[in-house]
Amino acid sequence: MNRIDARFQALRATGQKGFVAYICAGDPNLHATAQLACAFERVGVDVLELGVPFSDPLADGVVNQLASERALRAGTTLRGVLKTVASLRRGGLQIPIVFYVYYNVLHHYGLKKFVSDAAAAGVDGVLALDLPPEEADVFETFMKRAGLHPIYLVAPTTPAERIHKIARHASGFIYYVSREGVTGMQKSMAPAVTGHVATIRRHSKLPIAIGFGISNPSQARTAGRAADAVVVGSAIVNQIAKHGKNRQMASKVARFVGAMVRGAKGAR
Repeated sequence: MNRIDARFQALRATGQKGFVAYICAGDPNLHATAQLACAFERVGVDVLELGVPFSDPLADGVVNQLASERALRAGTTLRGVLKTVASLRRGGLQIPIVFYVYYNVLHHYGLKKFVSDAAAAGVDGVLALDLPPEEADVFETFMKRAGLHPIYLVAPTTPAERIHKIARHASGFIYYVSREGVTGMQKSMAPAVTGHVATIRRHSKLPIAIGFGISNPSQARTAGRAADAVVVGSAIVNQIAKHGKNRQMASKVARFVGAMVRGAKGAR
């Protein structure tokens, strides 16, 4: 069974909500990424979303753009990220891993080779955020043959008929973007989130994860009440930027993440 499916089944069995942590792989370097992955597993993160750095991350806000720049300056490549994941799996890491990646990176690497190498390394899902489902037939064929989940986004502006189409292509979970625009922290959750999640549920039985803008335990708890999991990215990346040169960076960031995890899992 794919680790994502197993994790969400376990969460449902215990009545808990999941927590998805996003970081940019290679920020500040791949050794730090490996340390963070292990620390996140210890504090209860359910899914690790690894951003693959890209030179033109149009869907990301300034916090994640700067993380991508730092990772690229450190020499991070897709091949290096895959090697890091493979090393973590050999070391016993069990947390499900999803790649958050722009399609240009996959095209340059070679789509078939990427999916094969990702499966061999221990990746569980891929969110190719600028690949629409209408153009994803080859991608999905390779992914499903390899036992990997193609993850898709649904936005607040997505009409019902398109949600239905996305739901037919998605597997693993559906990532609901809680607000319009790029990634980044916000002060409050949009009040329409609950209604939008209910609409998605009418078209899919997959778990729904809410992301974009969640930045504190209270928001994580609120989002968790509406969905099956909470995704936090920019707030964590901001902590990495703050503590990146500190030898205790991984433990400091993990303490921050642990509080967010407890917030999400406190949702009922």
